[in-house]
Amino acid sequence: MSKTAFVFPGQGSQTVGMGKDLFDSSEYARELYLKADDIMETKLSQFSFDGPTDILKLTNITQPALFVHSYILFKLIGDKIKADFAAGHSLGEYTAYAYADAFTFEEGLKLVKRRGDLMKDAGDRKPGTMAALIGLTDNQVNEICKTVMGGDLIDDPVEIVQPANYNCPGQIVISGDVNAVHKAMEIAKSPPYNCRLAKELEVSGAFHSELMVGLADDLRVSIEKAEINDASIPVYSNVEAEPATDKRIIEQLLYRQLFSPVKWQVLIQNMIRDDVDTFYEIGSGKVLTGLIKKINPDVKTFNVSSLADLEKI
Repeated sequence: MSKTAFVFPGQGSQTVGMGKDLFDSSEYARELYLKADDIMETKLSQFSFDGPTDILKLTNITQPALFVHSYILFKLIGDKIKADFAAGHSLGEYTAYAYADAFTFEEGLKLVKRRGDLMKDAGDRKPGTMAALIGLTDNQVNEICKTVMGGDLIDDPVEIVQPANYNCPGQIVISGDVNAVHKAMEIAKSPPYNCRLAKELEVSGAFHSELMVGLADDLRVSIEKAEINDASIPVYSNVEAEPATDKRIIEQLLYRQLFSPVKWQVLIQNMIRDDVDTFYEIGSGKVLTGLIKKINPDVKTFNVSSLADLEKI
C-alpha cells in the first residue's frame, strides 16, 4: 500500500519573505507569528518577512523562523493531506515531531530557540566549520577524514573532521575543526579523488560532529525539562534513519542529533522501503525534494511553501 510522507527543511532553506503571504491572508498565521515573537522576545516575523538576509541567516534566527513557517503550513493543510510518516533535515526534525504531536508549538519553539542560541554560541566556544564535498562516495569521504586525522597533515593531532550530512549520492557534508576541514577539502580536490566541488559553508560551528558534545549536553537539560509525548505517527530520525514514536527514544535522538551525522539518504531509502511513494516538502525552498529525486527519481515529490501552493491542494 502506498504511503505519504511529510519532510521538513533545515537551515539553508530560508528565504526573505517566507510566511508573509500566510500572515496577510490567515488570522491563524497572524496569531502564531505574534505568539512566536513573544516567545522569541524579538521580531521573528519581521526578520522572516523583510530580512535583512544577514540577520535571517543567523543560526538563532533561521531555525525558529523555519520552524514557525513550516508549522503554520502543515496546520493550514489540515486534513487535506494526512502524512503516514514524517522526517526533517537537522532542525526540520523538530518540525516533524511537532507535526506528529510529540510536543506543542510553544514547547517546540522554545526547544528550537534554545538549540539555535547554543549553536550560534558554539563557534565562540570552539571554532569549527563545515564543507560540502560533491562527487565522492561515502567510502572516499570517510577515507579522506581518516587520512587527515590519522596523519601529520595538521598541526594539532587532536583536531577532527567527520562526515556530518549524508545528503544523497555524491553529496556529503563534512564538519570539524577549521584547519582539519580545510585540509580535507584540499585532499578531496586533489588526485586521486578529484571531487567536482569542495565548498565551505556559512555556519557558526562544526555541527553534527564530536565538537558539539558539550553543546548537546546543555541542550539535553532543556530536552529533559520539556513536555514531550509519544509521537502519533512514526518520525524517521536523522541519527538512526529509522522510525521512532516513543518519547524516551525521541529525547535521546534529539540529544544525539547535534553530534551525529544526518543520515538523510538512508532515511529516505528506508521510508521508500516502508512503502512511501509520495513526499511533500513542507516549508521554504526545494532542497529536500531535490535530494529525494537524486536518491530515487521514481517517487513523487511536491512542495508546499506558500499560500499559492496551499490553494492548489
